[in-house]
This record gives sequence, structure tokens and C-alpha cells, in this order.
Amino acid sequence: MDAAFKENFSEEGQWVTKEFPMNPALNQKQVKEWILNNPKAVCFSSHTALLPVPKFEDIEVFPVIFVRHPLDRIASAYSFEKKQTVDTFGSVLARNTDLKGYIETRLSLPHDRQCRNFHAHRFATTNLKTEDEHISSLKALDELPFVGLVENYEKSLELLESLLIKFGFKGISIQAVKQNVSQDSKLSIDEKVEMVKGKLGDDFYNRILNANQNDFELYKLVKERFNNA
Repeated sequence: MDAAFKENFSEEGQWVTKEFPMNPALNQKQVKEWILNNPKAVCFSSHTALLPVPKFEDIEVFPVIFVRHPLDRIASAYSFEKKQTVDTFGSVLARNTDLKGYIETRLSLPHDRQCRNFHAHRFATTNLKTEDEHISSLKALDELPFVGLVENYEKSLELLESLLIKFGFKGISIQAVKQNVSQDSKLSIDEKVEMVKGKLGDDFYNRILNANQNDFELYKLVKERFNNA
């Protein structure tokens, strides 16, 4: 996604990236300051900028967010962290255990959301005043102008391009660029899930399904939207 945007916003300072702390209030404050402090920037990329979408009097923000199959996302996160040479908790854990051990450890930590309804948790920060995380995440899904689907990437980009043109980015052309692609990228989502199931075993696999029920509902809703488009 970053590579596709860089093609459109290639002038120096138009595309910027930054990561933020996970404290919601501090995160949102720093994201707003980041946008204000980069007046030349057109595209802001981050893995950790939390919802809600920042609001300004004279700046419009169009959020671009993608979701993927919950189990495929967890397996991808594990694979990515295993290749990292940094000494973050996730990377050290991934390098020293298998996929099952990685998930089991992260599920044992009450405040770790990497393997437990990750998408629902991120979407729910849109409506922090709503007590129920699941309800908040569903509400956010309805409010956001665009939510892409990783497994339907090209169709997602077609929709995104048309929406961005309507938003005001005349002449934008978003092409699929494959980077950081794993060796099993040509497998169908069903084949990937079966591979994950084989590594985890039936009992632990069912435990993961139960721990990610809210994410599966979000994923189902996004998938239905693309199937009906």
C-alpha cells in the first residue's frame, strides 16, 4: 500500500510515516500534531495511528484501513516478527518458539491483543465512550468511508481509487505493488487457514477461533460487502 501511494505522492515530503504510543489519548494527540507539523504531506502512513479519524477545521482526512482473515493475520504477524532482528517482545518471542507457542504466550497476557480480537480492539477506539468493544467496532465499520480486504486486494484498490477521486485526488492511479510477500502468498485463504490449523491442532485451533469471535464477525461483514459490490 505504501509503495502504491509513493508512486502518486513522489515529491519530497508528500508521503510521511511514523509510529505512535498505544495510549489512546496520547496517540490521538500526537497523530493530530503530526499532521499539523507536516503541511507539505499528502499521505500519512502508520501501523499504530489509532482511530478515531482526527478532525480539523481546514483539513479533511480520508482514512485507509485494511482487514484480513484473523488467523491469516496472526500467522503473518508471527512470520514477520520471526524475521525481525530487533529485540522487541514479539520478535524475541517469535524467534524462540513456534506459531502455537507464540499465540499461546500472547493469549496468556491479559492486555496483549495481538492474537485476541486485534481488529475489533483497534476499530473500537473510534467510540471510546461506548463500553462494549464489539458494538463500538461494528459502529466504526459503518462509519468509516473505506475498509479494504487484504485477500481481495486488487478489488479493494479499485474501490479506493474511485473514492479518492471523488474525495478530491484527481488523476490518482493506485496499482497493486507486491512487497514483503511470503512464499505462500499464492495460496487461497482456505489453504492458508488449513496450514495454520495443521500447525496448531484441532483443540488449540478451536481456542483461537473462540478468542477471535469479534474479529471474525468484522471480517465476515467486510467480505460480504466486497462480494455484493
